[in-house]
Amino acid sequence: MNMYSWLAFCLALLVSYLATPLIRRLAIKIGAVDQPNARKVHKSPIPRLGGLAIYLSFMAAILLALPLDAQIYGVLLGATLIVVLGVIDDLVELSPKVKLIGQILAAAILVVFDVRISNLTIPFSGMTFLGIVPSSILTIIWVVGIVNTVNLIDGLDGLAAGTSAITALTLFLVGVQKGQFIAAIMAIALMGSALGFLKYNFNPAKIFMGDTGSMFLGFMLAAISIEGALKSTATIALAVPILALGFPIFDTTIAIVRRSLNRVPIFQADKGHFHHKLVEKGLSQKQAVLIIYCICALLCATAFFLAQISSKEALLTCLVVTGGLVFMAKKLGMLEVKRGQTSKKLGV
Repeated sequence: MNMYSWLAFCLALLVSYLATPLIRRLAIKIGAVDQPNARKVHKSPIPRLGGLAIYLSFMAAILLALPLDAQIYGVLLGATLIVVLGVIDDLVELSPKVKLIGQILAAAILVVFDVRISNLTIPFSGMTFLGIVPSSILTIIWVVGIVNTVNLIDGLDGLAAGTSAITALTLFLVGVQKGQFIAAIMAIALMGSALGFLKYNFNPAKIFMGDTGSMFLGFMLAAISIEGALKSTATIALAVPILALGFPIFDTTIAIVRRSLNRVPIFQADKGHFHHKLVEKGLSQKQAVLIIYCICALLCATAFFLAQISSKEALLTCLVVTGGLVFMAKKLGMLEVKRGQTSKKLGV
């Protein structure tokens, strides 16, 4: 880590740690409190909006550690829009359609500022350069997809913050290895912001990040991967961020398959996620979260390993990892089909 990386990490960590209690008081004062219900794990009201502390600490670190150019402006502007969307949702609960439109607009800001997936490198096929339209569409799909995968795993104390910190560390290491220092500094700043918040969010949580935090973390992880790993010309470039973000992508993909099999809307909330199933097996929240941390760390280590091996080895590794995850999902009952299930309230 160079001086700027240390500066970004330490400043983000400190500001997040100091700002979170202040945001907690603000959330209580304005009534931004998460009430327990049948689907949620917590049993008492918990203030949310903690994502504001993550966002503010990240912004402070980046503004001090990086010289701003058009692409960084684009990332920060898109991140600000996604945070505004999250704050509104944490206060008044927006519909899934409105949130989706807001996420698309935030992703479109990246495209306007030329932060986009401009080429794909696929094993055995070489590099494919994308035109403006397919590049823009693919970038928006990638960003919106990752925003929602992180949002959907935010179901246990410390889960989204911890897994995002682990993923950010991986993107930092890949960025340093590939000489992509702007992406690396953004990643290490994001890690510091998440860890500073995690002190108050780990079980028993004193504050939740809300959609403000989960959507911001997802947006930044997607943007950093575009600026970093996806800019590589290596034949396994696409596999690196997919594996680094492997756990939320896996959990969301299984959720989509499960809901499709049960013939319910894919945005319908349920208790079939990986963390729900671990708790159903008798594990405590802490135990479930720590197990998921280990799985996420293993996937991230695999992603870092992929950045250094041949395409054939990478493809085999991806197949083995995918098979292992599907096996776990079936064993935990995440693909269970429930006939005659009635529709419930939609929610992202």
